[in-house]
Amino acid sequence: MDDSQNELSARDARAHFTEVITRAQGGTPTVITRNGQAVAAVVPIEDFNAFEDAIDRYFSRDADRDLAENPDTPTYSMAEVIPDYT
Repeated sequence: MDDSQNELSARDARAHFTEVITRAQGGTPTVITRNGQAVAAVVPIEDFNAFEDAIDRYFSRDADRDLAENPDTPTYSMAEVIPDYT
């Protein structure tokens, strides 16, 4: 696998999985394609965690805004919501 390859087909990514993981550890993401379309990415865990944190902050801001605009709206704890999805 060439170090300049930032995009691989699913077949090539599978064949070079260890190298793709090593690249992610080194800070280089790899885009995985299927039939020429980007479908996934293997990214450094730091990037993934930053993305997850940004999503959490975004939805938290939305929830805070919605509650401020509609203070009488019922709210639910995670303990009440999670069992509905298991």
